[in-house]
Order: sequence, then structure tokens, then C-alpha cells
Amino acid sequence: MTYDHSNIFARILRKEIPSRTVYEDDYALAFYDIAPQAPIHVLVIPKGPYVSIADFSATASADDITGFWRAVAKVAEAEGLTKDGFRLISNSGANSGQEVPHFHVHLFGGAALGPLLSQKL
Repeated sequence: MTYDHSNIFARILRKEIPSRTVYEDDYALAFYDIAPQAPIHVLVIPKGPYVSIADFSATASADDITGFWRAVAKVAEAEGLTKDGFRLISNSGANSGQEVPHFHVHLFGGAALGPLLSQKL
């Protein structure tokens, strides 16, 4: 999968599409998902053009990687998720259901979340 600079997250980063921003710094942007799957569902995206976690870990600078993961932790804390727990998911590639070709993580919490995967496998 190659990076598509017109993907929705790239457009959100350029402020062409509005989002309900939770957190932003030099490394990441976090915003509420428009179709939440949990009481709290935040997407955290790096500011650079990375397709997946494999691409991000292979090509991002050490500062970008550290800054991104620190931003994820700050969002979890700010949303009050560190006390009772949360789930962090990143889909990568077609078999995972990745819909947007921009590396991102889903931060879920605010309630007991149940099993990680469907039992329909």
C-alpha cells in the first residue's frame, strides 16, 4: 500500500476537513472517531505520511516515534482511561480491515470492552 496524500487523515492534518480534536502537538493529532465503537473512541495519527506501523517504525525518526507514543499516552491520561484500562488497536493492511492508508491507532475505553476478536473465525 502506498501513501495517498488525499486520504481523509492527510486532509484532516491539513485542516481541510474538521475534526473534534482531543490533542495536538508536533508529532501527533488525536480526535474523536465519527462512528465510535466504545464510550470513548479516539484516533491518534502521526503527523508524517506513514501507511502502517511497519512503515512508521522503519522510516520515522526516533523523535517522531517517541513523540507519537508519548502523545498516545497523554491522550489516554487526559481521557481518564489509565485508571480502569483501555484498548489500543492499529489495523495494518487488507486482512486487518485497515480503511485509511495512514498509520493510526484507535484508543478505546470508558467501559468494559469484552473480547478482543469476534468468535466467528
